Amino acid sequence: MDLSSRLWMLMELAESCGISTLLQGFEQIWKLLLVCLLSRLLFRLGLSSVNHVVSMFAGIYSLFLFFNLHMLWVMLLSMLCYLILLLGRHSRNKGLFLSTAILIYLLIGEMHLIDTVTWHKIRGSQMVVAMKAISLAFDLDRGAVGAFPTPTEFLGYVLFVGNIIFGPWISFSTYKAAIVGRQLSWLWLRRSSPSLLKSQICLLVSSCIAPYLFLLFIPINGNAITHKWLSAYENALSFHFSNYFVGYLSESTSILAGAGHVEEKDNIREIEVVKPLNVEMPRSMVMVVTSWNIPMSQWLKIYVFKNAMKLGTFPAILVTYTASALLHGLSFHLGAVLLSLGFITYVEHVLRKRLAIIFSACVLSRPCPTNCSHQHKKEYWVMLLNLVFSLLAIFHLTYLGSMFDPGVEEEVEEGYAAIHTIQRWSELSWASHWVVFVFWVFYRLIL
Repeated sequence: MDLSSRLWMLMELAESCGISTLLQGFEQIWKLLLVCLLSRLLFRLGLSSVNHVVSMFAGIYSLFLFFNLHMLWVMLLSMLCYLILLLGRHSRNKGLFLSTAILIYLLIGEMHLIDTVTWHKIRGSQMVVAMKAISLAFDLDRGAVGAFPTPTEFLGYVLFVGNIIFGPWISFSTYKAAIVGRQLSWLWLRRSSPSLLKSQICLLVSSCIAPYLFLLFIPINGNAITHKWLSAYENALSFHFSNYFVGYLSESTSILAGAGHVEEKDNIREIEVVKPLNVEMPRSMVMVVTSWNIPMSQWLKIYVFKNAMKLGTFPAILVTYTASALLHGLSFHLGAVLLSLGFITYVEHVLRKRLAIIFSACVLSRPCPTNCSHQHKKEYWVMLLNLVFSLLAIFHLTYLGSMFDPGVEEEVEEGYAAIHTIQRWSELSWASHWVVFVFWVFYRLIL
Protein backbone atom coordinates (compact mmCIF):
# COMPACT_ATOMS: atom_id res chain seq x y z
CA MET A 1 0.00 0.00 0.00
CA ASP A 2 1.48 3.32 -1.05
CA LEU A 3 1.60 6.43 1.12
CA SER A 4 -1.32 8.26 -0.53
CA SER A 5 -3.62 5.23 -0.14
CA ARG A 6 -2.63 4.86 3.51
CA LEU A 7 -3.30 8.55 4.23
CA TRP A 8 -6.69 8.31 2.57
CA MET A 9 -7.59 5.25 4.66
CA LEU A 10 -6.41 7.01 7.83
CA MET A 11 -8.71 9.94 7.09
CA GLU A 12 -11.60 7.57 6.44
CA LEU A 13 -10.84 5.74 9.68
CA ALA A 14 -10.75 8.97 11.69
CA GLU A 15 -14.14 9.99 10.32
CA SER A 16 -15.95 6.65 10.34
CA CYS A 17 -14.48 5.16 13.51
CA GLY A 18 -12.77 7.81 15.61
CA ILE A 19 -15.46 10.49 15.87
CA SER A 20 -18.38 8.05 16.08
CA THR A 21 -16.64 5.97 18.76
CA LEU A 22 -15.99 8.99 20.98
CA LEU A 23 -19.55 10.28 20.53
CA GLN A 24 -21.09 6.92 21.32
CA GLY A 25 -18.80 6.44 24.32
CA PHE A 26 -19.66 9.83 25.80
CA GLU A 27 -23.35 9.33 25.10
CA GLN A 28 -23.31 6.16 27.22
CA ILE A 29 -21.49 7.61 30.23
CA TRP A 30 -22.50 11.27 30.59
CA LYS A 31 -25.58 10.45 32.69
CA LEU A 32 -23.50 8.28 35.02
CA LEU A 33 -20.95 11.07 35.45
CA LEU A 34 -23.76 13.50 36.25
CA VAL A 35 -25.27 11.14 38.84
CA CYS A 36 -21.84 10.71 40.48
CA LEU A 37 -21.39 14.48 40.68
CA LEU A 38 -24.90 15.07 42.05
CA SER A 39 -24.37 12.34 44.64
CA ARG A 40 -21.17 14.03 45.76
CA LEU A 41 -23.05 17.30 46.21
CA LEU A 42 -25.83 15.59 48.18
CA PHE A 43 -23.27 13.87 50.41
CA ARG A 44 -22.01 17.34 51.28
CA LEU A 45 -25.49 18.52 52.29
CA GLY A 46 -26.91 15.44 54.03
CA LEU A 47 -26.35 13.55 57.26
CA SER A 48 -24.49 10.24 57.45
CA SER A 49 -27.66 8.12 57.71
CA VAL A 50 -29.27 10.02 54.82
CA ASN A 51 -26.13 9.70 52.70
CA HIS A 52 -26.33 5.90 52.81
CA VAL A 53 -29.83 6.13 51.33
CA VAL A 54 -28.62 8.59 48.70
CA SER A 55 -25.79 6.24 47.76
CA MET A 56 -28.17 3.29 47.52
CA PHE A 57 -30.73 5.00 45.28
CA ALA A 58 -28.08 6.63 43.10
CA GLY A 59 -26.57 3.20 42.55
CA ILE A 60 -29.96 1.68 41.72
CA TYR A 61 -30.66 4.45 39.21
CA SER A 62 -27.25 3.95 37.58
CA LEU A 63 -27.93 0.21 37.28
CA PHE A 64 -31.25 0.99 35.61
CA LEU A 65 -29.54 3.36 33.16
CA PHE A 66 -27.22 0.61 31.95
CA PHE A 67 -29.23 -2.60 32.42
CA ASN A 68 -32.91 -1.59 32.62
CA LEU A 69 -34.92 -4.23 34.52
CA HIS A 70 -32.00 -6.67 34.36
CA MET A 71 -30.66 -4.66 37.29
CA LEU A 72 -32.99 -6.75 39.47
CA TRP A 73 -30.48 -9.61 39.34
CA VAL A 74 -27.82 -7.33 40.86
CA MET A 75 -30.30 -6.21 43.50
CA LEU A 76 -31.16 -9.84 44.24
CA LEU A 77 -27.47 -10.67 44.81
CA SER A 78 -27.07 -7.61 47.07
CA MET A 79 -30.05 -8.50 49.26
CA LEU A 80 -29.02 -12.17 49.34
CA CYS A 81 -25.57 -11.17 50.61
CA TYR A 82 -27.02 -9.08 53.42
CA LEU A 83 -29.46 -11.82 54.40
CA ILE A 84 -26.64 -14.36 54.70
CA LEU A 85 -24.53 -11.89 56.69
CA LEU A 86 -27.49 -11.24 58.98
CA LEU A 87 -28.18 -14.93 59.54
CA GLY A 88 -24.52 -15.58 60.37
CA ARG A 89 -23.81 -12.38 62.27
CA HIS A 90 -22.71 -14.30 65.38
CA SER A 91 -20.50 -16.70 63.41
CA ARG A 92 -16.74 -16.32 63.12
CA ASN A 93 -16.77 -17.63 59.56
CA LYS A 94 -19.02 -15.11 57.86
CA GLY A 95 -16.51 -14.61 55.06
CA LEU A 96 -16.34 -18.32 54.22
CA PHE A 97 -20.12 -18.83 54.35
CA LEU A 98 -20.84 -15.76 52.23
CA SER A 99 -18.16 -16.68 49.68
CA THR A 100 -19.73 -20.12 49.28
CA ALA A 101 -23.22 -18.68 48.85
CA ILE A 102 -22.05 -16.14 46.27
CA LEU A 103 -20.21 -18.87 44.38
CA ILE A 104 -23.39 -20.97 44.25
CA TYR A 105 -25.41 -17.96 43.05
CA LEU A 106 -22.89 -17.16 40.31
CA LEU A 107 -22.74 -20.82 39.22
CA ILE A 108 -26.53 -20.95 38.96
CA GLY A 109 -26.45 -17.85 36.78
CA GLU A 110 -23.71 -19.33 34.62
CA MET A 111 -25.75 -22.52 34.10
CA HIS A 112 -27.88 -20.50 31.68
CA LEU A 113 -30.86 -20.28 34.03
CA ILE A 114 -30.56 -16.61 33.13
CA ASP A 115 -30.10 -15.91 29.42
CA THR A 116 -26.45 -15.69 28.47
CA VAL A 117 -26.45 -12.22 26.93
CA THR A 118 -28.12 -10.67 29.98
CA TRP A 119 -25.76 -12.45 32.37
CA HIS A 120 -22.70 -11.21 30.49
CA LYS A 121 -23.99 -7.63 30.55
CA ILE A 122 -24.44 -7.55 34.32
CA ARG A 123 -21.38 -9.67 35.15
CA GLY A 124 -19.15 -6.69 35.99
CA SER A 125 -21.61 -5.21 38.48
CA GLN A 126 -22.24 -8.64 39.99
CA MET A 127 -18.51 -9.04 40.50
CA VAL A 128 -18.20 -5.64 42.22
CA VAL A 129 -21.06 -6.47 44.59
CA ALA A 130 -19.58 -9.89 45.35
CA MET A 131 -16.11 -8.52 46.08
CA LYS A 132 -17.46 -5.80 48.37
CA ALA A 133 -19.71 -8.18 50.29
CA ILE A 134 -16.96 -10.80 50.74
CA SER A 135 -14.41 -8.22 51.89
CA LEU A 136 -16.89 -6.79 54.38
CA ALA A 137 -17.65 -10.28 55.75
CA PHE A 138 -13.97 -11.09 56.27
CA ASP A 139 -13.37 -7.65 57.83
CA LEU A 140 -16.22 -8.33 60.27
CA ASP A 141 -14.62 -11.68 61.14
CA ARG A 142 -11.26 -10.00 61.77
CA GLY A 143 -12.72 -7.10 63.72
CA ALA A 144 -11.52 -4.57 61.14
CA VAL A 145 -15.13 -3.36 60.92
CA GLY A 146 -16.54 -2.83 64.39
CA ALA A 147 -20.33 -2.56 64.19
CA PHE A 148 -22.50 -4.78 62.03
CA PRO A 149 -23.82 -2.62 59.14
CA THR A 150 -27.47 -1.66 58.89
CA PRO A 151 -29.36 -2.53 55.67
CA THR A 152 -28.95 1.01 54.32
CA GLU A 153 -25.23 1.04 55.17
CA PHE A 154 -24.69 -2.29 53.43
CA LEU A 155 -26.73 -1.47 50.32
CA GLY A 156 -25.25 2.01 50.14
CA TYR A 157 -21.80 0.39 50.13
CA VAL A 158 -22.32 -2.43 47.62
CA LEU A 159 -24.39 -0.21 45.30
CA PHE A 160 -22.19 2.87 45.65
CA VAL A 161 -22.69 4.90 42.48
CA GLY A 162 -18.99 5.64 42.00
CA ASN A 163 -18.12 2.04 41.20
CA ILE A 164 -21.24 -0.11 40.82
CA ILE A 165 -21.02 -0.03 37.00
CA PHE A 166 -17.31 -0.04 36.13
CA GLY A 167 -15.70 -0.77 39.50
CA PRO A 168 -13.23 -0.70 41.13
CA TRP A 169 -13.56 -2.49 44.43
CA ILE A 170 -13.24 -0.24 47.49
CA SER A 171 -13.23 -1.18 51.15
CA PHE A 172 -16.09 -0.41 53.51
CA SER A 173 -13.94 2.16 55.34
CA THR A 174 -13.16 3.93 52.05
CA TYR A 175 -16.87 4.08 51.26
CA LYS A 176 -17.72 5.54 54.68
CA ALA A 177 -15.03 8.18 54.21
CA ALA A 178 -16.52 9.05 50.80
CA ILE A 179 -20.00 9.87 52.09
CA VAL A 180 -19.07 12.03 55.08
CA GLY A 181 -19.37 15.10 52.90
CA ARG A 182 -15.86 16.46 52.61
CA GLN A 183 -15.51 20.07 51.59
CA LEU A 184 -15.68 20.55 47.84
CA SER A 185 -12.69 21.95 45.99
CA TRP A 186 -11.76 22.71 42.40
CA LEU A 187 -8.68 20.56 42.83
CA TRP A 188 -10.88 17.54 43.57
CA LEU A 189 -13.02 18.22 40.49
CA ARG A 190 -10.00 18.72 38.23
CA ARG A 191 -8.43 15.43 39.30
CA SER A 192 -11.27 13.42 37.74
CA SER A 193 -10.83 15.08 34.33
CA PRO A 194 -7.45 13.53 33.35
CA SER A 195 -8.78 10.04 34.08
CA LEU A 196 -11.84 10.72 31.95
CA LEU A 197 -9.67 12.02 29.11
CA LYS A 198 -7.35 9.00 29.35
CA SER A 199 -10.35 6.68 29.22
CA GLN A 200 -11.56 8.21 25.96
CA ILE A 201 -8.08 8.01 24.44
CA CYS A 202 -7.87 4.33 25.40
CA LEU A 203 -11.30 3.71 23.88
CA LEU A 204 -10.10 5.31 20.65
CA VAL A 205 -6.92 3.22 20.60
CA SER A 206 -8.82 0.01 21.34
CA SER A 207 -11.46 0.52 18.66
CA CYS A 208 -9.74 2.46 15.89
CA ILE A 209 -5.96 2.14 16.16
CA ALA A 210 -4.97 -1.25 17.58
CA PRO A 211 -6.98 -3.32 15.02
CA TYR A 212 -5.16 -1.54 12.16
CA LEU A 213 -1.77 -1.12 13.82
CA PHE A 214 0.31 -3.13 11.34
CA LEU A 215 -1.88 -2.34 8.34
CA LEU A 216 -1.94 1.46 8.46
CA PHE A 217 0.18 2.84 11.29
CA ILE A 218 3.26 0.57 11.30
CA PRO A 219 3.12 -1.31 7.98
CA ILE A 220 5.07 -4.56 8.29
CA ASN A 221 5.21 -7.27 5.66
CA GLY A 222 6.15 -10.82 6.52
CA ASN A 223 5.40 -14.49 6.03
CA ALA A 224 2.41 -16.46 7.33
CA ILE A 225 3.96 -17.04 10.77
CA THR A 226 4.82 -13.36 11.20
CA HIS A 227 1.29 -12.40 10.15
CA LYS A 228 -0.23 -14.67 12.81
CA TRP A 229 1.84 -13.12 15.59
CA LEU A 230 1.26 -9.56 14.40
CA SER A 231 -2.46 -10.23 14.27
CA ALA A 232 -2.29 -11.75 17.76
CA TYR A 233 -0.49 -8.65 19.04
CA GLU A 234 -3.19 -6.39 17.54
CA ASN A 235 -5.92 -8.42 19.27
CA ALA A 236 -4.04 -8.33 22.57
CA LEU A 237 -3.38 -4.59 22.32
CA SER A 238 -7.03 -3.85 21.55
CA PHE A 239 -8.08 -5.93 24.56
CA HIS A 240 -5.51 -4.21 26.79
CA PHE A 241 -6.74 -0.73 25.91
CA SER A 242 -10.37 -1.71 26.40
CA ASN A 243 -9.35 -2.66 29.95
CA TYR A 244 -7.53 0.66 30.39
CA PHE A 245 -10.66 2.43 29.19
CA VAL A 246 -12.74 0.79 31.91
CA GLY A 247 -10.00 1.33 34.50
CA TYR A 248 -9.56 5.04 33.86
CA LEU A 249 -13.32 5.54 33.63
CA SER A 250 -13.74 3.85 37.01
CA GLU A 251 -11.12 6.19 38.44
CA SER A 252 -13.07 9.18 37.15
CA THR A 253 -16.47 8.03 38.44
CA SER A 254 -15.04 7.07 41.83
CA ILE A 255 -13.34 10.43 42.29
CA LEU A 256 -16.42 12.33 41.12
CA ALA A 257 -18.58 10.47 43.66
CA GLY A 258 -16.11 11.26 46.44
CA ALA A 259 -14.31 7.92 46.80
CA GLY A 260 -10.82 6.92 45.95
CA HIS A 261 -8.94 10.04 46.93
CA VAL A 262 -7.23 11.33 50.03
CA GLU A 263 -6.83 15.06 50.55
CA GLU A 264 -3.43 16.05 51.94
CA LYS A 265 -3.10 19.79 52.42
CA ASP A 266 -3.16 21.23 48.89
CA ASN A 267 -2.71 17.86 47.16
CA ILE A 268 -5.10 15.04 46.38
CA ARG A 269 -3.83 11.49 46.09
CA GLU A 270 -6.47 9.68 44.06
CA ILE A 271 -7.19 6.04 43.45
CA GLU A 272 -5.10 4.25 40.83
CA VAL A 273 -6.75 1.39 38.98
CA VAL A 274 -4.43 0.61 36.05
CA LYS A 275 -0.79 1.21 35.13
CA PRO A 276 -0.61 0.75 31.33
CA LEU A 277 3.16 1.26 31.10
CA ASN A 278 3.75 -1.65 33.47
CA VAL A 279 1.70 -3.82 31.11
CA GLU A 280 2.87 -2.64 27.69
CA MET A 281 6.52 -2.34 28.73
CA PRO A 282 6.62 -4.89 31.55
CA ARG A 283 9.47 -5.89 33.79
CA SER A 284 7.72 -9.19 34.50
CA MET A 285 4.39 -10.96 34.26
CA VAL A 286 4.05 -10.48 38.01
CA MET A 287 4.10 -6.71 37.45
CA VAL A 288 1.57 -7.11 34.64
CA VAL A 289 -0.86 -8.96 36.87
CA THR A 290 -0.64 -6.44 39.71
CA SER A 291 -0.91 -3.45 37.36
CA TRP A 292 -3.82 -4.77 35.28
CA ASN A 293 -6.41 -3.97 37.95
CA ILE A 294 -4.71 -2.72 41.10
CA PRO A 295 -7.73 -2.75 43.48
CA MET A 296 -8.72 -6.27 42.41
CA SER A 297 -5.12 -7.42 42.80
CA GLN A 298 -5.16 -6.03 46.34
CA TRP A 299 -8.50 -7.72 47.05
CA LEU A 300 -7.24 -11.10 45.85
CA LYS A 301 -4.06 -10.73 47.89
CA ILE A 302 -5.81 -9.74 51.14
CA TYR A 303 -8.90 -11.94 51.08
CA VAL A 304 -7.85 -14.97 48.99
CA PHE A 305 -4.08 -15.41 48.77
CA LYS A 306 -3.28 -14.75 52.44
CA ASN A 307 -6.08 -17.06 53.57
CA ALA A 308 -4.85 -19.78 51.22
CA MET A 309 -1.15 -19.49 52.16
CA LYS A 310 -1.60 -22.27 54.74
CA LEU A 311 -1.78 -24.62 51.73
CA GLY A 312 1.63 -23.51 50.43
CA THR A 313 2.73 -20.88 47.92
CA PHE A 314 1.92 -22.65 44.66
CA PRO A 315 -1.49 -23.98 45.82
CA ALA A 316 -2.30 -20.49 47.14
CA ILE A 317 -1.49 -19.01 43.73
CA LEU A 318 -3.75 -21.56 42.02
CA VAL A 319 -6.56 -20.87 44.52
CA THR A 320 -6.18 -17.13 43.91
CA TYR A 321 -6.36 -17.39 40.13
CA THR A 322 -9.23 -19.88 40.39
CA ALA A 323 -11.14 -17.43 42.59
CA SER A 324 -10.49 -14.69 40.04
CA ALA A 325 -11.71 -16.96 37.23
CA LEU A 326 -14.92 -17.81 39.13
CA LEU A 327 -15.61 -14.15 39.84
CA HIS A 328 -15.16 -13.33 36.17
CA GLY A 329 -17.58 -16.12 35.23
CA LEU A 330 -17.56 -19.70 34.03
CA SER A 331 -16.11 -18.99 30.60
CA PHE A 332 -13.47 -21.29 29.22
CA HIS A 333 -11.35 -18.57 27.63
CA LEU A 334 -11.09 -16.44 30.78
CA GLY A 335 -10.45 -19.48 32.95
CA ALA A 336 -7.78 -20.71 30.56
CA VAL A 337 -6.07 -17.31 30.50
CA LEU A 338 -6.17 -16.81 34.27
CA LEU A 339 -4.94 -20.31 35.12
CA SER A 340 -2.21 -19.99 32.49
CA LEU A 341 -1.23 -16.71 34.14
CA GLY A 342 -0.99 -18.54 37.45
CA PHE A 343 1.56 -21.00 36.07
CA ILE A 344 3.46 -18.33 34.13
CA THR A 345 3.81 -15.94 37.07
CA TYR A 346 4.82 -18.73 39.47
CA VAL A 347 7.50 -20.17 37.18
CA GLU A 348 8.82 -16.71 36.34
CA HIS A 349 8.91 -15.70 40.01
CA VAL A 350 10.76 -18.78 41.31
CA LEU A 351 13.18 -18.85 38.36
CA ARG A 352 14.15 -15.19 38.71
CA LYS A 353 14.43 -15.59 42.47
CA ARG A 354 16.80 -18.50 41.95
CA LEU A 355 18.88 -16.60 39.36
CA ALA A 356 19.07 -13.61 41.70
CA ILE A 357 20.57 -15.87 44.39
CA ILE A 358 23.03 -17.60 42.03
CA PHE A 359 24.33 -14.38 40.44
CA SER A 360 23.63 -12.03 43.38
CA ALA A 361 21.94 -9.73 40.88
CA CYS A 362 18.82 -7.55 40.75
CA VAL A 363 16.85 -9.78 38.39
CA LEU A 364 13.80 -10.42 40.57
CA SER A 365 10.27 -10.07 39.21
CA ARG A 366 9.90 -6.80 41.11
CA PRO A 367 12.51 -4.01 41.17
CA CYS A 368 14.92 -4.29 44.08
CA PRO A 369 15.00 -1.57 46.76
CA THR A 370 18.02 0.73 46.68
CA ASN A 371 19.51 -0.90 49.78
CA CYS A 372 19.21 -4.51 48.58
CA SER A 373 22.07 -6.93 49.31
CA HIS A 374 22.71 -7.95 45.69
CA GLN A 375 26.24 -7.28 44.42
CA HIS A 376 25.24 -6.65 40.81
CA LYS A 377 22.61 -3.98 40.26
CA LYS A 378 23.01 -2.01 37.04
CA GLU A 379 25.65 -3.87 35.09
CA TYR A 380 24.93 -4.31 31.39
CA TRP A 381 24.41 -8.06 31.68
CA VAL A 382 21.90 -7.51 34.50
CA MET A 383 19.93 -5.03 32.40
CA LEU A 384 20.14 -7.39 29.42
CA LEU A 385 18.75 -10.29 31.45
CA ASN A 386 15.90 -8.12 32.71
CA LEU A 387 15.25 -7.04 29.12
CA VAL A 388 15.01 -10.67 28.03
CA PHE A 389 12.37 -11.32 30.69
CA SER A 390 10.53 -8.16 29.61
CA LEU A 391 10.42 -9.38 26.01
CA LEU A 392 9.23 -12.77 27.23
CA ALA A 393 6.42 -11.04 29.13
CA ILE A 394 5.34 -9.24 25.93
CA PHE A 395 5.47 -12.59 24.15
CA HIS A 396 3.22 -14.20 26.80
CA LEU A 397 0.79 -11.26 26.69
CA THR A 398 0.54 -11.49 22.90
CA TYR A 399 -0.14 -15.20 23.10
CA LEU A 400 -2.72 -14.95 25.91
CA GLY A 401 -4.48 -11.98 24.32
CA SER A 402 -4.65 -13.48 20.85
CA MET A 403 -8.13 -14.93 21.45
CA PHE A 404 -9.73 -11.58 22.32
CA ASP A 405 -10.59 -10.56 18.78
CA PRO A 406 -13.83 -8.74 17.92
CA GLY A 407 -15.22 -11.89 16.26
CA VAL A 408 -18.91 -12.28 15.58
CA GLU A 409 -21.08 -9.91 17.60
CA GLU A 410 -23.11 -12.77 19.13
CA GLU A 411 -19.91 -14.55 20.15
CA VAL A 412 -18.58 -11.46 21.95
CA GLU A 413 -21.86 -10.91 23.81
CA GLU A 414 -22.28 -14.53 24.86
CA GLY A 415 -18.61 -15.31 25.50
CA TYR A 416 -16.06 -17.15 23.41
CA ALA A 417 -16.52 -20.89 23.00
CA ALA A 418 -13.80 -23.29 24.12
CA ILE A 419 -13.01 -24.19 20.51
CA HIS A 420 -12.20 -20.54 19.82
CA THR A 421 -9.48 -20.51 22.50
CA ILE A 422 -8.04 -23.85 21.43
CA GLN A 423 -7.99 -22.77 17.79
CA ARG A 424 -6.22 -19.48 18.51
CA TRP A 425 -3.53 -21.07 20.67
CA SER A 426 -3.12 -23.95 18.23
CA GLU A 427 -2.41 -21.45 15.44
CA LEU A 428 0.43 -20.15 17.61
CA SER A 429 1.67 -23.71 18.28
CA TRP A 430 0.94 -23.45 22.02
CA ALA A 431 4.20 -21.50 22.16
CA SER A 432 3.72 -19.76 25.51
CA HIS A 433 2.83 -22.97 27.32
CA TRP A 434 5.86 -24.73 25.88
CA VAL A 435 8.15 -21.87 26.93
CA VAL A 436 6.80 -22.00 30.49
CA PHE A 437 7.35 -25.76 30.60
CA VAL A 438 10.96 -25.40 29.39
CA PHE A 439 11.63 -22.66 31.96
CA TRP A 440 10.15 -24.82 34.71
CA VAL A 441 12.42 -27.73 33.73
CA PHE A 442 15.40 -25.33 33.69
CA TYR A 443 14.44 -24.05 37.15
CA ARG A 444 14.28 -27.59 38.52
CA LEU A 445 17.72 -28.35 37.07
CA ILE A 446 19.38 -25.37 38.76
CA LEU A 447 17.52 -25.74 42.04
